[in-house]
This record gives sequence, structure tokens and C-alpha cells, in this order.
Amino acid sequence: MIALVGATGRSGAALARALAAAGVAFIPVARNAAAWAALGLPGALRVADLRDPAALKRALAGADRVVSTVHARWAPALLAAAEPGASFVLMGSTRRFSQWPDAHGDGVRAGEAAFRASGRPGVMLHPTMIYGAQGEDNVRRLAALVARLPVAPLPGGGRALVQPIHQDDVTRCLMAAAMRDWHAAETIVIAGPKPLPYRDFLRAVAGAAGLRTPPILPISALLLRLLAPLTRIVPGLPRIGGDEVRRLTEDKAFDIGAMRNVLGVDPMPLDRGLALTFAAPHISA
Repeated sequence: MIALVGATGRSGAALARALAAAGVAFIPVARNAAAWAALGLPGALRVADLRDPAALKRALAGADRVVSTVHARWAPALLAAAEPGASFVLMGSTRRFSQWPDAHGDGVRAGEAAFRASGRPGVMLHPTMIYGAQGEDNVRRLAALVARLPVAPLPGGGRALVQPIHQDDVTRCLMAAAMRDWHAAETIVIAGPKPLPYRDFLRAVAGAAGLRTPPILPISALLLRLLAPLTRIVPGLPRIGGDEVRRLTEDKAFDIGAMRNVLGVDPMPLDRGLALTFAAPHISA
């Protein structure tokens, strides 16, 4: 039996829908009973707070496969609470490869280290930027900026590479990983089909949103980080953090051979994913 931890989150809810559609029985685990009821999916929720070891142990009782879409920093708690023979599918992030350490990336690295040291079989999936989920605002926030700014100020002119992945492909990877027998603790990066410069990603988002593409204004990352706090006080502008600006300066390009060969998932092209994203109604998180 699969226990799905984080069943009411974006990736968790998407996976819950996919499992239900495929007729795969699972135990949903989350903190918010009302949020689970609102999804209208089958399955009796086991309520558990990840900070409560006893409640988490009860929630995972009887599950021989634990699939978690919560932050990887909770891996030690899940490993400790699960049945002794359980295998795992955990969600990490390619932030673990960033040269700019932050709490998010540090938590992923710590979770991965705990998973590898545990001797438990399974896989931790490291997605790149996820777009296209219900309530997700990565590309919509970018479109909102494009719509309001006369130029697009990008560090280094937006030459750094990105390789975003659509939520549907994340769900397919989670499904494939959950159905597979693992014999050791492994990690797999999941990403879009190919990297592209951020400036081209911005143009693709603008086109999909029906917006003009503003001229690219090369700007230093330091200056842009200094200006980022203004997005919190200028009405109508989505908030941009200094850490986000800093990450725009590093390439995020990855080999997805294992995603294709081990999980059997060939990700959709960016233009198709963006078309799906902007065709869907926006639901605020």
C-alpha cells in the first residue's frame, strides 16, 4: 500500500488525482482535513503533522511504499516513522546543486544525505522549476512582470540557462517511481527536454500569455538585487526576492537520461507546457 505524504499540496494533489484515475489504492496523509475533503478524491485521510513523530508513525502504519511530496528536509522524520521494510519516493529539488546556499537548498541536501545514509531503498527526485500546477505562480508571476515593465532587466542579459518542467511530467515521474521496485537509495534529476537561456524562456512566456516581449536590458545582478525590495512597495508588481535574482546568474541545465531511461518519462516541450498553463484557469494558492 502506498502512503502519499503531502496529499493536499500542489504536487501531492496532482499525484493523488493521477493515482485515483489509475485505480491505484493509496493512503492520503496531510495536516488539513478540510483541504483534502475539498479535493473530492477517494480515500480516508490520515491526519498527521510531520513534527509529531507518533502521529506520523500511525499515519504510515501498514504502508510498504512511502511517496512524499513535502520538502526534502522532512526525510529524516519520514524515514524514522515508516515501516521497517518500506521503500521511498521523495521530492527534492535541483536547488541542492546551487552555488548559492540557502535554507531551501540546505534542507534538500540534508534530506538527501539522510536518505542515502539510511540504507532504505527508493529514489529522491530532484525537479527543476515546476510550472503548470494549479495555484503555481512561477510563469504567471513572470507574465505579470512582463505586462507591466517597459524593459526586462536581466542579469547578464538573461544568458543563464533554465530547464523548467511541467507539473504533468512531475506527476508522471512520481507515478513511475512509485510503481518501480528500488533496491538502493538513488537520486534522479527531472527537468524539461532541453535547457534554454532565461531570456528565451521569458520570450516564450510572453508569447504564451499573449503579451509583447519587452526589450532585454542587461543589468548587473548586484544592482538588480538592490532594486528587488522595490517590488514589495510598488503596487501591482509581483514580489521578487534578492535570492531569486542571484539564482538567475547560474546555469540550471541537467542531463535527463535517467528520467527517460529509468522512469520512462519523456518531458513535453516548453511551448506545449506553456500553452496548457495559460489555457487553464488560474487558482490562487
